[in-house]
Amino acid sequence: MFLIVLLNGVSCIASLQDKITQILSKKDQAKVKFGILITESNSGSVVFGRNENLALTPASNMKLVTSFTALKHLDSQFEFITTASISGKNLVIIGSGDPLLGTDGNDSSGFISQIISSLKERNVNEIEDIIIDSSVFDNYRSHSNWPPDQLNRPYACEISGLNYNANCVKISAVNKNGQVILSTEPQTNYLTLINKVQLTGKGDSAIGSYRTEKENVLIVNGKCRQPASFDVAIENPAAFFSVLLAENLDKAGIKVYGHLTIAAANSEQLQMLVEKRTPINEVLRQCNKDSFQLAAESLFKTLGAKLIAGGRGGSWQTGQKAITDYLTGLGAEPNTFNIDDGSGLSSKNKLTAAIIVRVLSDAHSSGLWPVFRATLAEGGVDGTLSKYFYQDKYRGKIFAKTGYINGVRALSGACIAGDKEYLFSILTNDANYNTKEAIFNIVKAIIDEG
Repeated sequence: MFLIVLLNGVSCIASLQDKITQILSKKDQAKVKFGILITESNSGSVVFGRNENLALTPASNMKLVTSFTALKHLDSQFEFITTASISGKNLVIIGSGDPLLGTDGNDSSGFISQIISSLKERNVNEIEDIIIDSSVFDNYRSHSNWPPDQLNRPYACEISGLNYNANCVKISAVNKNGQVILSTEPQTNYLTLINKVQLTGKGDSAIGSYRTEKENVLIVNGKCRQPASFDVAIENPAAFFSVLLAENLDKAGIKVYGHLTIAAANSEQLQMLVEKRTPINEVLRQCNKDSFQLAAESLFKTLGAKLIAGGRGGSWQTGQKAITDYLTGLGAEPNTFNIDDGSGLSSKNKLTAAIIVRVLSDAHSSGLWPVFRATLAEGGVDGTLSKYFYQDKYRGKIFAKTGYINGVRALSGACIAGDKEYLFSILTNDANYNTKEAIFNIVKAIIDEG
């Protein structure tokens, strides 16, 4: 009986290797650089490898490394805690780098509304200064290796120690009595909009914006027929929050007569009003299931602050060291990878399929695997894989992180085939239109032959 099982196992592996080789041999993938490693999760035995030690740009597969390093070293009970306090006549907000603050779309119970309610309960109707302490992170909010022409896009938003509403606003355009009227959500005067949108009587509405030399002065252009909207990243998120807070305080009848200041606060003189706690698991799910860039970069800088910089001034440099220390601790040679940011938006990141699988194996062998796997997109079910692997044979059996920037396609994670679980990483550079299908077919083949 043992001999038969062994032969069947060898036969299945050989068949899988043949299938993957056929996929990679297709003419349309001839110029694509592939790095692939597939292992059986419990034994660690290699099922398939191809250029697994080739350093490639991983795109958003970088988030796997960032997120598990954070889960392992910050702990599964870690919380981002943002506080609002009174210091004399001043209102002091201390940020924690929370990437989800104000993103629930329901500010009736949100942080700003809670601050207002707390002030009213204390019969406070005047505030002198609003002080925003964002010093948990440094003040370099945009990465030098992010595409400069994409910095106003939501996925390239600035990273601050005080983030709010994903550091974006929604700009809407409507045709009102023959005029294009622009508005923002949330409603604020923080942005100055120069309206260059033209009315049109045919076709679809299409509007967008680009930055000017002045901070948060945007030119909005395009054509408007029906109502249209888009999200845009703002500059200086901590200042954005301070203005929003002041505007909402004024609407609530609480006057702010001093200054809006970004500065470190003296915690000894604070009287707590409100605190907002966001569990790390919520951030990890946004990071991995929905590929939320701000979540990844906030985790990255938080690692730098907590592990390297003594709790403040988390930066891309300290985050790089925190991740590098973790990977070298796993046995990865420093010259086989390069860590540049936490989300994978930078093309300077370099990882191998073997390193990613090593991280997945470390997660699998730890007690954190059930928690971590649950943060990954589930094929045919949710996240960035909700529209893929939806067939009964594959649905709910693939847990992975997608990756995409120009010329890069990637997919890494775990899949269940029969009674076995496999860990895999598929990285491609110089990818083309059909490369994503090739990657997905490789994962399907694991399940087909499992």
